[in-house]
Amino acid sequence: MTSPQPEKAIFDLTDKVAIITGASKGIGEDIARMYAKFGAKVVVSSRKQDACDALAAEINADGGEATGIAAHVGDMAQLQQLVDKTLATYGGVDILVNNAASNPIFGPSVEADGGAFDKIMQANVKAPFELSKLVYPSMKARGGGSIIMMSSIAGHTPDPGLGLYSVSKAAMNMLTKVLAKEWGPDGIRVNAICPGLIKTKFSQALWQDEKILAHFTKRLPIARMGTTDEISPMALFLASSASSYCTGSLFYADGGTVI
Repeated sequence: MTSPQPEKAIFDLTDKVAIITGASKGIGEDIARMYAKFGAKVVVSSRKQDACDALAAEINADGGEATGIAAHVGDMAQLQQLVDKTLATYGGVDILVNNAASNPIFGPSVEADGGAFDKIMQANVKAPFELSKLVYPSMKARGGGSIIMMSSIAGHTPDPGLGLYSVSKAAMNMLTKVLAKEWGPDGIRVNAICPGLIKTKFSQALWQDEKILAHFTKRLPIARMGTTDEISPMALFLASSASSYCTGSLFYADGGTVI
């Protein structure tokens, strides 16, 4: 029998169970497809069941294994159901990607009301915190796991029009470090990916206007927008044994924006 190639084996996710929020499109979709390609059993989660089912069906048709479980990250009961259904379907959780996020406003922070603040903090900070706590018992019982926070360079330095979003991602970065420090003894690694401007529907307000796009890209060492398939390989690295000594770290994929 031919031994597996080391470069493939180190990224192997066979028999690992991964929950990905905000997975029906954009970065989350690419991560779901990537994980399935490398053998994971993928739980595709987003707000709408039909969107989850559609992506899961495509992954299964391509030879992967996936199931769709809808959940609104703003609803704790739905987060509990997401974990309960995952445990009932696959028996445990090894990987969690907190990818779902919200940014209902684009403009000066002085114009943001309390409702916008609450919605952003709920989706971008509280939900990842609560969902991470819900999967913790399973990960601990299985000898460890990997939690990946989808943060942003906005958590490093504020961008015009993204004030509250920047605050939420800065909080997510600290949450990453706190959980990494507390859960490391249980074999649970927690890291964050901080993308720059990636072409997705979520970031459309930034790239659909040529002047705003130029503001973000013209001075970058890699002077262009990124694509979703430039983020998913980093998520694979952080989910796999390739990153077994990495925890509490922020990994930037931003074309050099924060240099």
